Amino acid sequence: MFFIILLISLLPYLAQCSCPTIISRSEWGARAPKSVKNLSQNPPPFVVVHHSDTPPCSTLSSCKSRVKNIQNYHMDNRGWQDIGYNFLIGGDGNVYEGRGWGIWGAHVPRYNSKSIGICVIGDFQNEKPPTTQLNTLESLISCAKEKGYIQTNYHLIGHRQGSQTTCPGNALFNEIKTWPNFDSNVRP
Repeated sequence: MFFIILLISLLPYLAQCSCPTIISRSEWGARAPKSVKNLSQNPPPFVVVHHSDTPPCSTLSSCKSRVKNIQNYHMDNRGWQDIGYNFLIGGDGNVYEGRGWGIWGAHVPRYNSKSIGICVIGDFQNEKPPTTQLNTLESLISCAKEKGYIQTNYHLIGHRQGSQTTCPGNALFNEIKTWPNFDSNVRP
């Protein structure tokens, strides 16, 4: 009986600390990076939200394919060392490991050395992401905070706050502006 009471009392904490499913690079078929550089500030003080500005994906198979295409574009067309983002969130509710925790990204130059870049797959200029993707984004940020992958007093920003772009789309940007730790004082 004691263990049941203990378990029930811990459920809210356990639920809060649960991390979303992260599909590893090997699971989605990532190419090897040309090079890897650790963040200059780790844990980083910033979380930067992006959108892929591509069609969405809604199944494991279609999201793996979309992430591969993004990596190929970043490496082959942009000449980057790897996929630009640390993580990507598919419409299937999964997180796809990009560069991963503690790795310098290529997603917004002024913040690459001191942030985790999270891309929500889709175009969110006019419509915000489905609830599944938003819940996964919140869960990933919460997980990162709980596990010490980002600073506890992190600053949440949209890509447009670090460079001249419309990313992460007006609808997604308006959504994250209402979230805890959003920093409206950051400007490009």
